[in-house]
Amino acid sequence: MIDLYYWTTPNGHKITMFLEEAQVPYQIHAVNISKGEQFDPAFLKFAPNNRIPAIVDKAPLDGGAAISVFESGAILLYLADKLKKFIPQDTRGRNVALEWLFWQMGGLGPMAGQNHHFVQYAPEKIQYAMDRYVKETSRLYGVLNKHLSDGREYIAGEHSIADMASYPWVVPHTRQLQKIEEFPYLQAWFERIKNRPATVKAYELAASINAVPTVMSEESKKLLFGQDAKTVK
Repeated sequence: MIDLYYWTTPNGHKITMFLEEAQVPYQIHAVNISKGEQFDPAFLKFAPNNRIPAIVDKAPLDGGAAISVFESGAILLYLADKLKKFIPQDTRGRNVALEWLFWQMGGLGPMAGQNHHFVQYAPEKIQYAMDRYVKETSRLYGVLNKHLSDGREYIAGEHSIADMASYPWVVPHTRQLQKIEEFPYLQAWFERIKNRPATVKAYELAASINAVPTVMSEESKKLLFGQDAKTVK
């Protein structure tokens, strides 16, 4: 049994997609980040960055005490290695999957996240910032589109954690001011992932947990965007 500490964000979706694909028993513990539940001291004991997702694996391979893991990329890699699923087992294929996992963690996720912030949530519209992150999101879409143009169905050839990491960050492409039809290979990949039964189930689960409000409250914005070093003291 995996305990999943989760909210309905792109990083949260990565883990439900994996667990549904792998058909691993898991229990969700909702952490409503708009209400500040990510600052609960009990949660911070195993998620020191006060971010979701995090997991607690009650049955680690070494048979010892439960293992906790935070950071979505680390969680995907931990689960893939434990189950020997959704990561190529040959050296070269594994390397490709890890390259693109880190590409998402260091590039697509942060840049699209800043895109969301400045386009959707910033209290003042800063044109330079919006242009910067919309263009960088476009560039990253182009990078993935080009990678997929060689006929491969999935990022690492076979379906892997690289796909699960990247897909949720392309779901809000309209909000990111991206025209997905301008990236035909990425669009075909996107539809392929979208129609997988595990993806459908993961997003249905998200909808049952959180009906995203159309307007974020000022208090929620302070909780999500107003943190500094004092937050972690």
